[in-house]
Amino acid sequence: MKQFFKFVLASIVGILITTFLLVIIIIGIIYSASGDKTVEVEPNSVLRMAFTTPITERTPNNPLAGLDFLGLDKDKSTGLNDILANIKKAKTDDNIKGIFLDESYMTSGQATTEEIRNALIDFKKSGKFVVAYAEIYTQGFYYLASVADKVYVNPKGMIEFHGFSSQITFLKGALDKLGIEAQIIKVGTYKSAVEPLVLTKMSDANRLQVTSYLGSLYDHFLTGISKSRGINKDSLFNYANQMRIQQPEDALKLKLVDGLKYKDEILDDLKKRSGTTSKELKSIELGEYTKSNPEKEDKDDDNSSSKNRIAIVYASGEISGGEGDDNTIGSERISKALRKVRLDNKVKAVVLRVNSPGGSSLASDVIWREVMLTKKVKPIIVSMGDVAASGGYYISCAADSIIAQPNTITGSIGIFAILPNLQKLFNDKLGVTFDGVKTGKYADLGDIDRPLTPDERLILQNSVNHGYDDFTKAVAEGRHKTQAYINSIGQGRVWTGTQALQNGLVDRLGNINDAIASAAKKAKIKNYNLVSYPEQKSFLNQLSGDVTVEARTRMLKSELGDSYKVYEQIKGITQMMRTPQTRLPYDIVIK
Repeated sequence: MKQFFKFVLASIVGILITTFLLVIIIIGIIYSASGDKTVEVEPNSVLRMAFTTPITERTPNNPLAGLDFLGLDKDKSTGLNDILANIKKAKTDDNIKGIFLDESYMTSGQATTEEIRNALIDFKKSGKFVVAYAEIYTQGFYYLASVADKVYVNPKGMIEFHGFSSQITFLKGALDKLGIEAQIIKVGTYKSAVEPLVLTKMSDANRLQVTSYLGSLYDHFLTGISKSRGINKDSLFNYANQMRIQQPEDALKLKLVDGLKYKDEILDDLKKRSGTTSKELKSIELGEYTKSNPEKEDKDDDNSSSKNRIAIVYASGEISGGEGDDNTIGSERISKALRKVRLDNKVKAVVLRVNSPGGSSLASDVIWREVMLTKKVKPIIVSMGDVAASGGYYISCAADSIIAQPNTITGSIGIFAILPNLQKLFNDKLGVTFDGVKTGKYADLGDIDRPLTPDERLILQNSVNHGYDDFTKAVAEGRHKTQAYINSIGQGRVWTGTQALQNGLVDRLGNINDAIASAAKKAKIKNYNLVSYPEQKSFLNQLSGDVTVEARTRMLKSELGDSYKVYEQIKGITQMMRTPQTRLPYDIVIK
């Protein structure tokens, strides 16, 4: 009888799960169908842009975006590709009278913000207005908003303007308490990804490099605001250094904003600016505007307006072996995409869009090889996003040309490996011991229940040294420099795009559109269509996995709060222990 009820219960659960998934699929189909409809933009409208979620490279393929149900609204944000396309479209759209930058947090990286900021500067050339408003301006959003014709803040709001800081969480003390030793094998004086595991504070070399690139980022930040607001850069530095902006009135007095207004006053102002006579402001959200007056899609046939194509291959996230997805770089998936565009005669040039802190050195080399092969048959230009460092730089270095933003984080040419020694944890903390036999001296190399012997450490060090030699050779060949020179600016050191231009790691500063134009010029074509790779997974293929992962992530963030960042760091370190890494020293967070 007990078995009977067990089977009945299992059947009921199975039916419920199946029914639930069918409902979700039906909702997805309905939303997908409705999402294909063209949105009409009313005359005298304002394009509202609010960035409250992380900005990805490409808009996620999710027909349930915007449906607040079981976390399925996670992809309601618009990708950078559509943001830039919408600003460009709005520039010549007679129905759009201006852009409203509304309450945003700008959790995106600085180079992404730079792309949007430059697009807004270009938009203003049309003579249309840009107005910004917020109750609280983060430094990131203020940098973006500073290009607006008018910048307003709530009378009781605030503007964060205090300079940049970067903080690292060190775990050595916790590991010591647990009886865990992180055995480090690395090449690169500045390759400091391992420091949180073996030190309790920054090394002198790491402090030097962080001071250098943080200073470069901050200088660019102040320069941009100075040019937009007409305020001397030294004055801006002093405002931040002396914490002069404490109240909204301070920001108004020092000309960082143009007025103190409530939201209703802003809406009334926008109605006047847009020339609408209706009671409510005519506005359209960024995501909806994507569906307005869609351009003719480039079909995979001979009937397209132009047979020439430029392929944009998106490589975003940490690098690992396997397939990966839109937020991680799987060497197999990106390699397939590069092979496909290389063999497609309609594709005349390739733009490799890289936004990655690196990862597996082996996976990075696999992708590098495909870039090399592509370069032999057609132009390939790299466009760097927020980060293109370590493995992210490895996959970039073979390209014909590299274009980065001034505040892109790049370089970090180095390699390391981590092997944990859990002997004290097992023996002293848990009372667990191990014993066994082996057929050779190194048969158990890599076991985590004991420390490395000197011979074993030498073997691993030689392997890492060999990987670093391959890395610097690849960069030297791609950048037409000597290996000795690359070693001198390598050693794991992190650079900004501005610094990388000076030392020869990139060719010019610019955005993804500059990279596309460069690719077209090198391919000697004027008319072309843009096509994107790898193909994004369909909604149904990613549904079950995404829902599960999102639900778990939200639960962890809710329970851990600010400690979630520490959890992510520990998780990342666990992943780094699998293979040698060409990875950025740590996740760079600037506050």
